[in-house]
Amino acid sequence: MGLRIIGGDLKGKRLKSIHGKLIRPTADRIREAIFNILSNSIAKALVLDLFAGTGALGIEALSRGAERALFVDNQHASLSVLKQNVLSCGLGEKAVIVKWNIRKNLNCIKSIGQKFDLIFLDPPYNEGLITPSLVNLDQSDALKNNARIVVEHSVFETLPTDLCAFQLSDQRKYGKTLVSFLNHVI
Repeated sequence: MGLRIIGGDLKGKRLKSIHGKLIRPTADRIREAIFNILSNSIAKALVLDLFAGTGALGIEALSRGAERALFVDNQHASLSVLKQNVLSCGLGEKAVIVKWNIRKNLNCIKSIGQKFDLIFLDPPYNEGLITPSLVNLDQSDALKNNARIVVEHSVFETLPTDLCAFQLSDQRKYGKTLVSFLNHVI
């Protein structure tokens, strides 16, 4: 059936995806569950979509009333598809796409001067990227107090317990995928 937007103004809009194993788009049923949980956190939110891939999570947020989204990825194929998806959804004025190596740091968002309400973190599974990504996110100084961070990860990956800036508020299991909901606390 393919990748599609499941709610909001763009409901039913099909998105381009990348064939092969380069990225793993969030399944529709998981995305729907995430957005049901986040329902009150989306309107007018400033969204940061890290390891954005096709952009499905950030575009879904924009479709449901988020104000703006910054998409960050480092893969050429992902960035190409992401740009096509943003344009085909008519979101060019609400979306910024940045090519950046999230593993290294998040200096790319420091200079933007905005603080984000809602962050999607969907790194490649089982590559040890959750902890460094959260550390880089905290050091970016680009999160509002009580920002919500949604981390999609493998059931075989654990969240770090020593990051005081983040508190786990909820965690849901969908097959071999865990979705962890964190709050940023200053």
